[in-house]
Amino acid sequence: MMSCDFLVIGSGIAGLTFALRAADHGTVLVLTKRQREDSNTLWAQGGIAAVMDPEDTPAAHVEDTLVAGAGLCHRVVVEICANEGPERIRELVERGAQFDRHEDGTLALTREGGHSARRVVHAADATGREVERALVERANAHPNIRIVEHTTAIDLIMLSRFGGPEMCAGVYALDEQTGKVKKVLARATILATGGAGKVYLYTSNPDVATGDGIAMAYRAGAEIGNMEFYQFHPTCLYHPKAKSFLITEALRGEGAILRLADGTPFMEKHDPRKDLAPRDIVARAIDFEMKRTGSEHVLLDITHKPKSFIEEHFPTILAECKRYGIDITQEPIPVVPAAHYMCGGITTNLHGQTTIPGLFAIGECAFTGLHGANRLASNSLLEGMVFGHRAATRLVEQLAEMRQVDHTNVPDWDPGAATPSNEEVIVTHDWDELRRTMWNYVGIVRSDSRLRRASRRINLLQEEIREYYWRHLVTRDLLELRNIATVAELIVACAAARQESRGLHYTMDYPETRSDLASDTVVKRGVPAHLRRQQHS
Repeated sequence: MMSCDFLVIGSGIAGLTFALRAADHGTVLVLTKRQREDSNTLWAQGGIAAVMDPEDTPAAHVEDTLVAGAGLCHRVVVEICANEGPERIRELVERGAQFDRHEDGTLALTREGGHSARRVVHAADATGREVERALVERANAHPNIRIVEHTTAIDLIMLSRFGGPEMCAGVYALDEQTGKVKKVLARATILATGGAGKVYLYTSNPDVATGDGIAMAYRAGAEIGNMEFYQFHPTCLYHPKAKSFLITEALRGEGAILRLADGTPFMEKHDPRKDLAPRDIVARAIDFEMKRTGSEHVLLDITHKPKSFIEEHFPTILAECKRYGIDITQEPIPVVPAAHYMCGGITTNLHGQTTIPGLFAIGECAFTGLHGANRLASNSLLEGMVFGHRAATRLVEQLAEMRQVDHTNVPDWDPGAATPSNEEVIVTHDWDELRRTMWNYVGIVRSDSRLRRASRRINLLQEEIREYYWRHLVTRDLLELRNIATVAELIVACAAARQESRGLHYTMDYPETRSDLASDTVVKRGVPAHLRRQQHS
């Protein structure tokens, strides 16, 4: 058994921001599925949106976010992030993050699609890697923070199941190195598990992105919101040997042009903002042109920029493309859309509190209301920082009260009659079928018939997964399959409930946006997905 004041599941920007703020007031235990650096944050290229230029304003950042969010952003949350973002950037710098700067020492800001100004703080084209390095380094040095690697959370511990109050008290977690399941008790449990891109066949996300936090919270009875809004990044490298390598939006911010295979630019006929339109518009435009022309990809061209400019601003992309024989200084990059970012998640209030006492959610796994129906570029790392800090601030105030709760009645994990499996092929097959089903029927363009077909197949797969789960001892692959199946169910349920097209959710049966449906989609275990007017607390 392990115990702590604050249990953080996930070691990305949200989780480590929380940990560093909370650790000055109590003990923090961070669980991570792989190594401590392995997170969605590590893969973030573009940067962090924040108003750091005196010529820019938080009001402009707010307006850009609201426009991209297609009528569903929670204004109060947007204003919080826009106003608190600059201080969180300064805090990151104090913690050792090194961002690109001009010769005079000021931050070198770039512009991305949907932004009206240059406000994206970055470290070349590997911002997430630099942020993760700085935060991990500080967390490693803090005496009140313990990071436990190669440990996968299975399910939340709810005291109500053992005669206590309706409250989360930690998790059961699989130690991969021993194969044993640990009981981890905590005064507060913070889900910072990132996204769920692996629910789709093609994704820019790393292997850790399996929606664990959302699935666990849903099984425990937490409310989930806006899962139909999954952002597909317009530009991932298309190559038979490449594993969905992301081509950052910053290329288009610096003038890269999307072209058809014959070299014709095409974004002008889809949106007046052309290549700087928000991601949902660009992704649908690419999808449309690929289907219209029968092409397997389109081209992203930055060859008109000087070679020295490309080498300085995009060294990671330059090197990665060269691995596959593509010199981006001389030829355009073949690109396709891929699942990238989840705009919905576990519903929270303005301090990260979920609908379950003792349970908080921050970062991509949380639905705060910032992104609405479509995330504005580089608002993701911003949200993780802002809400990691806000959740820690609130929980520090409540720590004395939380320490009064009795956790002694929680039993150890009971595997029952489960046995080791000699049929791992079932997990592999179901994993592949689930992701293909989601890609084919619940992707960039949807329809009622596609959603019904997806729902039927997902229900059958879940029956197989449940049977396998109770018969055999748990493994990480099985737990991740179980979780992405739950996430798939939630995405389909929310998509079916929204009978309009808005932001990232586009359905052929309801192509128009309806003003009377400008509401969030919410779902809870035992309660069907339905639209509800925005709420705040």
